[in-house]
Amino acid sequence: MASLPETAREMIYSLPKRLKTDEVDDTAVHRFHILLDGPTGGNFTVTLKNGKVVVLDGLVDEPTCQIKAKASDYEDLEMGRGNPQLMFMMGKIKVSNIGEVLKFVAYFSRISEL
Repeated sequence: MASLPETAREMIYSLPKRLKTDEVDDTAVHRFHILLDGPTGGNFTVTLKNGKVVVLDGLVDEPTCQIKAKASDYEDLEMGRGNPQLMFMMGKIKVSNIGEVLKFVAYFSRISEL
């Protein structure tokens, strides 16, 4: 990755490059709706299927997990400026399926890890 993404939108669109292919279960389809409120965010559908990641603008099909946050909080999380557990407990990051979001965390490197 030449330069690191800075906005939540750029971070979401960088997910295919940050996929940890050795962690992915190729037999399952994971679809995440990510709703990031604020000028650097948006609504996204991230689908992981057959070891490939597709990111689309908007909310498409039924998700296996929905993630909601302010775009600035998502940026802090990706950049390592926020504690994920604390952000979740404080309601800054809201998820509909904890098991699926734990897979999401395992499947992708955070920006701060690059």
